[in-house]
Amino acid sequence: MIEPHAPAPPGSPPSWGDACGPNGPGSADSPGDTSDSGRSGRSGRSGRSGRSGGPGGPGGPCDTGGPCGPEATARLPVRPAVGRFLVLAGVFVCAACGLVYELELVALASYLIGDSVTQASVVLSVMVFAMGLGSLAAKRLRGLAAAGFGALEAVLALVGGSSAMVLYAVFAWTGGWGGLWADGPRVLLVAFSLAIGVLIGAEVPLLMELIQRVRRQDPGGAVADLFAADYVGALVGGLAFPFVLLPFLGQLTGALLTGTVNAAVGAALVLGLFRRDLTRRARWLLLAANVVVLALLATATVLADDFERAARQAVYGQDVRVAVRTDVQEVVLTGDTDGRPLDLFLDGRLRVRGSDERRYHEALVHPAMNGPHARVLVLGGGDGLAVREVLRHPGVRRVDVVELDPQLARLARHDPGLSALNEHAYGDARVHAGAGDAFHRLRSTPSATYDVVISDLPDPAVTASTKLYSQEFYGLLRRVLAPGGRLVVHAGPVSAHPRAFWTVDATLRAAGLPTAAYRVGARDPDSGPAASEPGPTPGPVRSDAVPRAPRGWGFLLAARTPPVLRLDPAAPRPHTLTPDSLTRDARAAARTRIPGLPPSTLVHPRY
Repeated sequence: MIEPHAPAPPGSPPSWGDACGPNGPGSADSPGDTSDSGRSGRSGRSGRSGRSGGPGGPGGPCDTGGPCGPEATARLPVRPAVGRFLVLAGVFVCAACGLVYELELVALASYLIGDSVTQASVVLSVMVFAMGLGSLAAKRLRGLAAAGFGALEAVLALVGGSSAMVLYAVFAWTGGWGGLWADGPRVLLVAFSLAIGVLIGAEVPLLMELIQRVRRQDPGGAVADLFAADYVGALVGGLAFPFVLLPFLGQLTGALLTGTVNAAVGAALVLGLFRRDLTRRARWLLLAANVVVLALLATATVLADDFERAARQAVYGQDVRVAVRTDVQEVVLTGDTDGRPLDLFLDGRLRVRGSDERRYHEALVHPAMNGPHARVLVLGGGDGLAVREVLRHPGVRRVDVVELDPQLARLARHDPGLSALNEHAYGDARVHAGAGDAFHRLRSTPSATYDVVISDLPDPAVTASTKLYSQEFYGLLRRVLAPGGRLVVHAGPVSAHPRAFWTVDATLRAAGLPTAAYRVGARDPDSGPAASEPGPTPGPVRSDAVPRAPRGWGFLLAARTPPVLRLDPAAPRPHTLTPDSLTRDARAAARTRIPGLPPSTLVHPRY
């Protein structure tokens, strides 16, 4: 057994640890040498000078700027302490960029495909799995850590920075092709998650090698330093995405800018700090690759607005009149020109189709208004169309609207097309619009405040709306209903998704609110009359590659005592709803009933 400080056997080259490691003759940590000459020994100049013809001698890779093996200390242009700080700063930036790529994919997939829980699970699980693959693959690059890391960051910057734009392009231009192309965004989402995960996973082993080449230290300390910088960078990236990048730059420009920072920092770290580890050819190749990546990302950033407009027209058609990104969602208005009906899209989902919106809103409002209706609460409905139907009834004294997105209500008040469609409902002095979350608003509302509550909210299948279809939420609604009050809930397309619809019914009943179910078919723009039975295509749904027109809606009328489906005889006659059609709609909904479903709660959602 050879003791740690014993001379090496004859004929064997001295280990790097003896020449430059801790307590070695060239080490800056050697007690007998704290001068600059000791640090030059750490850089490898004196320690390799006597090995002519070997790895460190003239003609070897060290002499030409190449590495001297995976455990060789790099020849740095700065002091080791400064070099170590720069490597950890690079770790910090790379971690921040990596987390932004992950969040960008989750956010865009939730917007384009829907069901944010599923999309987040797919992206994160695939990416974490791929990171393991990347870590294993990076073991082969340890001997070329500097060059490998530089190339890896260039590829990661290009793939991660362009991922949002490519995913949106596939969604916009190929989503309507049908067949396999209909699943194009989902396939591409998995592919990007896999590729970005592999590249992020390969960063850690290479960065560990680089930080050890700056100054050898025990593995535990090196891992602690590396992961500390990595986790803090992830924190900054995770906070920067929702609070800085998304609101100020948007999804496309935010991802492109992140890729630009990623490429610039990776290139600066390798070409500035570890340039002596690279051959002249490797330096030029790496510089050229990063210049190309930065040029591509910069060009895409300049063209991002034009690209977004073209993609939006590919999705919504050529007559996009208003497109605005609010603090809550993307709002798009199309039509209302040359006789075309106005359509309203919220986050890519068709929420209002001017040609048949009256069928939906009359069916939503009029059955609930049969009875006392002096005080009415509208949850959602920022477009003002449900309020329009409420105001048609005599005896209404006050209408409170709780809309999560105040900019949508402002648009409904001031946009000429939308305000004409809602008959200037927000101009009525009885209407009081407020911004906020419906759940929190109800918790602070006194008991028995309202005669009628109209829940005009997105479908329960939309993850963000799940809590507004929970037993706890309906318990709050029951509390704010006055004696004899009624609640009506839009519960999604009953024919296409009967299980979700009847789960809402079971949840209302569990909250002490008996129900009466009915459904209304939408008008087919090609055939004219309303469909007697909605087909398998529900509406509106965000999972469609191209937003489709709604085909039918399901509603539940609830009260403290079993409600009766009738129209108010004192109210003006609806345009699309009659007592006979309402009776037929109730029978059609009853045929789809699924008994024995459990209610949905906050801690156990079932939609």
